[in-house]
Amino acid sequence: MDRILSADGTPIAYRRQGDGPPLVLAGGALSTSAADAPLAALLAPRFTVLTYDRRGRGASGDAGRCSVAREVEDLAAVVGAAGPGASVFGMSSGGALALEAVAAGLSVELLAVYEPPYTPGASGLLFKARCTARLHRLLAAGDRGGAVELFLSMTGVAEETAARMRRTPMWAELEAMAHTLAYDDALLGDGAVPVERFAAVAARTLVICGGFSSAPARAATRTLAEALPRGRHRTLTGQMREVAPQVIAPVLADFFAKDVYAYRQTS
Repeated sequence: MDRILSADGTPIAYRRQGDGPPLVLAGGALSTSAADAPLAALLAPRFTVLTYDRRGRGASGDAGRCSVAREVEDLAAVVGAAGPGASVFGMSSGGALALEAVAAGLSVELLAVYEPPYTPGASGLLFKARCTARLHRLLAAGDRGGAVELFLSMTGVAEETAARMRRTPMWAELEAMAHTLAYDDALLGDGAVPVERFAAVAARTLVICGGFSSAPARAATRTLAEALPRGRHRTLTGQMREVAPQVIAPVLADFFAKDVYAYRQTS
């Protein structure tokens, strides 16, 4: 993997593959660039795809206390490494990160996100507040396994499934990244879609959800799309929170196709 320094000097590891206009993939909670590899491989014939390990994960560094601003700087550094005209796709909390970065001034013409996990509404905000408080208690106590289990339960993973996961080699990798769950939590604020802040998102933005995802998750993506000045919404039939790469890849390729044409005209 290549590395680039973020604004605060933290090394951010990324991988580049393919040929065409640049496209950066930002992963969700407890994921590294390896999780984006199947999608990147499907997009690589048409795009130069950059996947990266977000701060505190995989081969990237972690300079201590993180903030939304630091993660925005990390993404900006990777977009800079991608080259002029880069587009961005963000998965789950990676989508929230991408939106925050563009709202803060990151120059991106085309942006796509899949189910940023906002939880608007009274019950959603209460749920988010309780999860945030519990997450910080677990991390403060050094209970990394408990923090991972909390995240898994929030995403619908059954308790018995989490127990089986604990007995696999993968569990140690998840625990090693457990502290970064606080970073993802911070990206989502109180759980509400930040309508006023996202009014500054000038990029043409595709907000995607799965047709089999929960009703609150689908409603949140519609609220988000409506809040964006140039947002539009699409539902992928039969998909859930963990979207199949072979299903979303052609949707993203079609959305970013205008950049493909422009790239070929100038290259």
